[in-house]
Amino acid sequence: RSSCRRLGGGLVQAGDSLRLTCAASVQDFRSYVVGWFRQAPGKEREFVAAFRNRGGTTYYTDSVKGRFTISRDNAKGTGTLQMNSLKPEDTAIYYCALAPGSTITSSMYSARSYNIWGKGTLVTVSS
Repeated sequence: RSSCRRLGGGLVQAGDSLRLTCAASVQDFRSYVVGWFRQAPGKEREFVAAFRNRGGTTYYTDSVKGRFTISRDNAKGTGTLQMNSLKPEDTAIYYCALAPGSTITSSMYSARSYNIWGKGTLVTVSS
């Protein structure tokens, strides 16, 4: 059974850094797009970042560009989201997810393109 297991999360202060890691139990991990989403209280789930293995291309939502870095380790089957200069508005439940490698670029920003999800982890940034 395919799954993602997330590690990390917690309470930090504004300006701090935090790293989230997702360990996937899938065959041929390198064929998948690794994505991160977040859902703040009272808001819809939103795209944060994605990493397509083919071409090593990364994608970010504008609000995290320059602060967050997505990476992956295909040998270990893990995806990581390094979050720096955290802001209170980054407070949310963060989810890692996998989408088929055939997912077209425009669809990678949609949660519906991802068929394997990890349980969310809460990140709270205090001001």
